[in-house]
Amino acid sequence: MPDIEEGSMESSLPDWARKIHEAHGSPSLDELQDVFHGPLSGRRAGLRKDDLLEILIDSRALPEGSDNWVRGMLLGTTRNAVEIMDEEESFRSIARDVIVEVRLLAHMRLPYLEDKEMMKFEKEDMRLRSMMQEKAEQMADGRQDNNLWG
Repeated sequence: MPDIEEGSMESSLPDWARKIHEAHGSPSLDELQDVFHGPLSGRRAGLRKDDLLEILIDSRALPEGSDNWVRGMLLGTTRNAVEIMDEEESFRSIARDVIVEVRLLAHMRLPYLEDKEMMKFEKEDMRLRSMMQEKAEQMADGRQDNNLWG
């Protein structure tokens, strides 16, 4: 287990979050924090993929006696849900309508525009989606024009 400096962001992580942090190669979290003050162009805040979160769910949406807190790593968001891998490493999709509070424990990645790996992933994902859309349109129209000349 890597040594964790006293007073560092890593040392304040709860046990469940430390396990996920170590599984991701124990990146230094101090450099990934939000910036709220200073020039506008230098500020950055908000949730990012791989963030460690605690989510409070409205108790009316849960069976009686259930824990209202869901803890885990953010996998993604949709218009209607927040998707996380919880502390038991299970995929959970939580409806935005039942979320009362989201607590950010730590960012695990750089901000979006500084994250070269994320930008590469997004570019590849857009290319694949474009190819799938084109194939779906061909199948819907019933045409096979892959043998046409330019």
